[in-house]
Amino acid sequence: MNKNLYGNTSGLKNTQIKRIETLYTFNTPPEYIIDPEPARILVELSYDIRRQIGLLIDRNGKIIYVIVGEPNRIVIPVTLGYMAIPGRLKGLRLVHTHLKDEPLTRDDLTDLALLRLDYISAFCITSDGNPGTVYSGHILPDEDSDPYQVLEPSSIYDLNIDCLAQILALESELTRKNSLYRPDSGTETAFLINATTFDPKEAYDSIEELKELCKTSRINVIGTAVQKRKNIDPKFVVGKGKLSSLIIQAIQKYATMLVFDRELSASQIRSITDFVEMKVIDRTQLILDIFAKQAKSREGKYQVELAQMEYLLPRLITKNTAMSRLTGGIGGRGPGETKLEINRRRVNEKINQLKKEILKIRKQRHQQKSRRKRKDLPIISIVGYTNAGKSTLLNTLTQSNIITANRLFATLDPSSRRLRFPRDTEVIITDTVGFIKNLPKELMEAFHATLDELSDADIILHVIDISNPRYRQQKESVEKILKDLKLDTIPTLFVFNKIDRIDLKSFEDNWLLNQGVLVSATQKQTLIPLVEKLESMVSI
Repeated sequence: MNKNLYGNTSGLKNTQIKRIETLYTFNTPPEYIIDPEPARILVELSYDIRRQIGLLIDRNGKIIYVIVGEPNRIVIPVTLGYMAIPGRLKGLRLVHTHLKDEPLTRDDLTDLALLRLDYISAFCITSDGNPGTVYSGHILPDEDSDPYQVLEPSSIYDLNIDCLAQILALESELTRKNSLYRPDSGTETAFLINATTFDPKEAYDSIEELKELCKTSRINVIGTAVQKRKNIDPKFVVGKGKLSSLIIQAIQKYATMLVFDRELSASQIRSITDFVEMKVIDRTQLILDIFAKQAKSREGKYQVELAQMEYLLPRLITKNTAMSRLTGGIGGRGPGETKLEINRRRVNEKINQLKKEILKIRKQRHQQKSRRKRKDLPIISIVGYTNAGKSTLLNTLTQSNIITANRLFATLDPSSRRLRFPRDTEVIITDTVGFIKNLPKELMEAFHATLDELSDADIILHVIDISNPRYRQQKESVEKILKDLKLDTIPTLFVFNKIDRIDLKSFEDNWLLNQGVLVSATQKQTLIPLVEKLESMVSI
């Protein structure tokens, strides 16, 4: 039997600790909030030590955790084995004391909502140390109201409320509501969160892109929030109070995960995952997850696994509870079924092994490039923001059938094809992995061998989706990455794609369009000016 006391036991006498431990010996009938006898002892002990004491009781009436708090609050520990999933409650109810006659506090109600407790009750203590008013509350399934209902005050003589039946009825309603939100039981539902110290418009644009990333990863987005802050909170990103209200919103909409539109530090992951019983991932993990699903070649799989391992390594210092919400499923594919007991030594060994395999592939690529150079064929590399239409352009130019899809990162592995110009000039044209704003540094490093292909290019075709409202930012993001890779000195031709989706007469940045070639990659006849321009550039 568990007899550990949780919380703050410092300053207590051994006799007091032993008396508090005896609370574990009591059981409560399922129809009672708590049996009156342990309730009286709970009040007596709390009065004696002048601190709140809390009990977490399971549905069989067994006391699972005894918690010693401060005079005005208790801190609920991580409850291993009791996880509240969407549509279900935690399976534990909290019974605790208040040293004076006060209703359920904001902290009480926040714990109730965040932890999805079955029920919460506060036993107030009278001035002479006897049980006073009892305040109780429970979760509400209705998302359009407060997430909880506070009940009418009662007393120690009103504890037989058919408690278990009430809890099961609430949970049944929660399950029914959850099924309305999740018709496909295999679909994750996410609430997206970001904070910014700059112009909120950029943050909202970034959230829109995060939605597209979620769509690619088959995650259903049920809500978003952007907070303008003077400084990003080092523990909770948006601050603890704001995070509480956002999590409650997410829970009410039956979200299964929180996605942060930024890379979370190890300490932020630890703080947030200790605070909420929900899967928590960041933008980097989401992108890594997409790459893990999309990679088809041996090289691509090695590179993604290396990136995931390098992301995971500095975060192994976090608690098991944090890691359990970081790995497995979204954000944990590939090495992704990573076990919690994985350690630094094993991860470092795996990283070294992957680097050796990638080095072998890099040598093979170097040999292929040497053969190409001997044939003295000019190389044209297609770059651009993800989903700009690079693979479609390559397919139409070379009559190929590289996989294309209207989603981010549909193609990861580089493809090379020959292209013969009308005057019988031949070139090699290659399609590379799509870029994205704030491309994770782990991916940049892992895909270095792939991106090395660009260094041999004679011409870079920068494809821009001109129909995307964020085309300017996307263009700048690609140019920044090219500059970081020291590729900005290679002759570059802008290809403004998807012109069939915009009205050129009312287009604001006509001056920009004059800097490149306008095409619709799906329509071969629109590519004639592009082919002519490329041929003239190659023949110079």
